[in-house]
Amino acid sequence: MPLIPEEPQIHESVPGPRATPAAGRTAPTPRPVPGPGPRPAPKRPGVPGPSRSSATTPSQRTPRDAAVNTPAADPAAEAATASQAAATAVAQAAPAAASTTPQIQLIPASAEGALDAADEAVDLLLDSGRAPGEILVLTTGDPHPWAAHELSFGEASYWAQHDAGDDVFHAAAPAERAKARPVVVVAVNGGADDAVSAALPTAMARAGVLLIICGDPQRINAVISTSV
Repeated sequence: MPLIPEEPQIHESVPGPRATPAAGRTAPTPRPVPGPGPRPAPKRPGVPGPSRSSATTPSQRTPRDAAVNTPAADPAAEAATASQAAATAVAQAAPAAASTTPQIQLIPASAEGALDAADEAVDLLLDSGRAPGEILVLTTGDPHPWAAHELSFGEASYWAQHDAGDDVFHAAAPAERAKARPVVVVAVNGGADDAVSAALPTAMARAGVLLIICGDPQRINAVISTSV
C-alpha cells in the first residue's frame, strides 16, 4: 500500500515571523486604530462671543414715566447694576437720526458712585463707535477730575478744548458755554436740589439723540417730574 503522508497538525498558537529591529533602533509602538464614533464638529471661524449688550435692561425713562425703585445699598451690587445698565443703554442708543426729544436713559447709582457710572457709560459709548467729540459729560456736584485738572491751566485753555470738539468734554452743570452734542451724560454726584433741577433740563436741551443720567432714581424722578 502506498504510504499516506500524515496530515499537518495545526496548532492554536503558531508564532509568525517577527521583524527584528535593526541595531540601534527602537521598534515602533503600534498605534490604536480609532473605532467608529461621532467626531467633534469643526469650529467655525468668526463665531461671535456673548455680546456686552446682553446685560439687564436698565430703567428707560421719559419725562412722564413712573418712579423707579431705589438701587441696592451694597456698593458691589450697585457697581454691577450700573455697569449692566450702562451697557444696555449704550447698546440701545445706536447712532440714529436726531429727533426733537432725545432718548433718556437712567443708570441707578448713589451720589458717591454717579461719577464712576458716568465714566463707565462714556467708555461703553466709545466702544460702541461713538466719536469722543460727540460726548459731553456734566456733573452736578464736585467737578470731574479731568475738568479740575484742565481748569488749573486757565479757563481759556480749558474752553479751547471744548471748542475744538475732538474729545470728550467734562464740565460742571449747567455749563452755559457748553454747546450741544449728540450724547450728554449727567452725573448727579451731589449738589442742591435746585441745582439738579436746573441741570437736567439744560442737559436735555443740549443732547441731540441721547441723554444718560447717572444718580439716585428717586431724586431724579422727583426732579424730572417737576422740571422736565
